[in-house]
Amino acid sequence: MGYGPGTYALVYAPFQAASDKTIISTNFGTGGNAHSEYLGPLAEQGVLGLVSMLWLIIAIFYTASRLYLTVEDKEMKRIVMMLLLALVTYFTHGILNNYMDTDKASVPIWGFVAIIVTIDVYYKKKSTEEPTTQDGRIV
Repeated sequence: MGYGPGTYALVYAPFQAASDKTIISTNFGTGGNAHSEYLGPLAEQGVLGLVSMLWLIIAIFYTASRLYLTVEDKEMKRIVMMLLLALVTYFTHGILNNYMDTDKASVPIWGFVAIIVTIDVYYKKKSTEEPTTQDGRIV
């Protein structure tokens, strides 16, 4: 079930072999992190945390891919592709590192996700609107 969100640094010391400790190792929970975007949730929230993280990533990539295939505006397609590629690089790099707990990385990542969601909402709303004439009658 994990130890709870944000607790990895507080509980990992007893699991670290003495021979693996370095000059920067600590037993006081003052630093350290699971060096993976995927192992962090697994250690802190258990299997449900890992599954939730993977589900979120799959949902983001599915939405962005669907947008890229369905949006007809070429400039918007380019924006969606750039956002998708930025997220691919981050989450691929996330296999070996975890930067989501630093604002320098988390703000752009969640900003990119917010832009994808905004574009998705905009185009869903646009596709459900019924075309009307200037006097308000439905075409």
